[in-house]
Amino acid sequence: MLLAAWASGCRGAERPETPMLLPNIVFIYVDDLGWRDVGFNGSTWYETPNIDRLAAGGMIFTDAYANGPNCAPSRASLMSGQYSPRHGIYTVNSSERGQSRNRKLIPTPNTTVLDSTVFTLTEALQAAGYTSISLGKWHLGQGSATGPSGQGFTYNVGGNQRGHPSTYFSPYRNEDIADGPEGEYLTDRLTEEAVRFIEQHKAGPFFVYLPYYAVHTPIQGKPALVEKYAAKSNEGPQNNPMYAAMVETVDQGVGRILATLDELAISEQTLVVFYADNGGVHGITSMAPLRDGKGTLYEGGIRVPLAMRWPSVIAPGTQSRVPVIGIDFFPTFLEITGQPGPPSQILDGESLTPLLKQTGTLTRDALFWHFPAYLEANPQWYPNGRTWRTTPAGAIRQGSWKLIEYFEDDRLELYDLGNDLGETRNVAAQNPQTVEALHRRLQLWRESVRAPVPTTLNPDYITPENP
Repeated sequence: MLLAAWASGCRGAERPETPMLLPNIVFIYVDDLGWRDVGFNGSTWYETPNIDRLAAGGMIFTDAYANGPNCAPSRASLMSGQYSPRHGIYTVNSSERGQSRNRKLIPTPNTTVLDSTVFTLTEALQAAGYTSISLGKWHLGQGSATGPSGQGFTYNVGGNQRGHPSTYFSPYRNEDIADGPEGEYLTDRLTEEAVRFIEQHKAGPFFVYLPYYAVHTPIQGKPALVEKYAAKSNEGPQNNPMYAAMVETVDQGVGRILATLDELAISEQTLVVFYADNGGVHGITSMAPLRDGKGTLYEGGIRVPLAMRWPSVIAPGTQSRVPVIGIDFFPTFLEITGQPGPPSQILDGESLTPLLKQTGTLTRDALFWHFPAYLEANPQWYPNGRTWRTTPAGAIRQGSWKLIEYFEDDRLELYDLGNDLGETRNVAAQNPQTVEALHRRLQLWRESVRAPVPTTLNPDYITPENP
């Protein structure tokens, strides 16, 4: 299949219009990497030269989001192209997290496996003739029906229902990846497997889905890198040597992937995506100036780093401030491969091709989140005694406005991200008309996707006034 029509105009007069074969796709998906954990978003203590080189060679998305504040819903939305109410995966494990006595509402029951009837992004690429491999965290099921091999991947290394590794050092105690030499580091191993796959399938088209388990807990770095950062002077709240070592090892992996594409002379026809599944963990890293972290609907929990490089299409050194989200990748990949959408499955996202080509913008005007579950606050990360990272909530972003609705008490919080990126000032009282309009829009969206809102009181709940 040729895509000359799609590729034309991407660089104006710089490049002649020539037929382009199906692009290879490398999707690097980092677990729990905060928006500020990479140099291209402002980190100066963590060292990410290869990630920054990738970003400089393509387009940086300043306002990129995950579909959920933790990993499972974000991954399900990525693979299905749907908002979470359509697939039912709202959180990790049970929605009844924490102690029942502290939960005011009965939360919406959670699904933990992406149904095998869902037509995935990978199955669409499979239909287009791609050979694919999943390398690392899957977290949406396991086995021949709901594991990677049942959802369109040709090969799977290390992917099952596990949400994090038992250890980052071999032996891994993971039935879907053979142990390496004792002490081998998991991130390095997944990178090696990716390089080997690319070398063997360089004729393309191939899809490398590289969802590193890093930088999720357990926080374990390679000793030499940990020592390097321990000896480095602190420059602010990002000062965790073990975590920094994990970030740098991911960066080394990105460097190896880019070098392999260059060595095989296939960089020009390869789209490389660098993305994260949710914000960083508060207490392990710092999302400043963003508020809070993983497990919340504040910016620190859902805004993530995103850069895309495709030398034959995306102009280097470009940037987009248009809000984008995980469900957008499915329609984007459909368009760049010339595949039709699944006839019986709604796709909620929008193709990013106008942004990548710099020929226009997106047609939608709002993004939505729905999280009808509880997430407890780990006392190790929140030593101030905070009970919840979040209670059941929903959110909408429209323009620079962001409204968060908490279902326990119907509380509405309004933030102007254009003037208050850190969400330090709730301006709902000063903007009642904006609150009303956004809240109505959020309600209409929930109706359209049949999003359940928990309203039933929990009989176990003990109010603070009546302990």
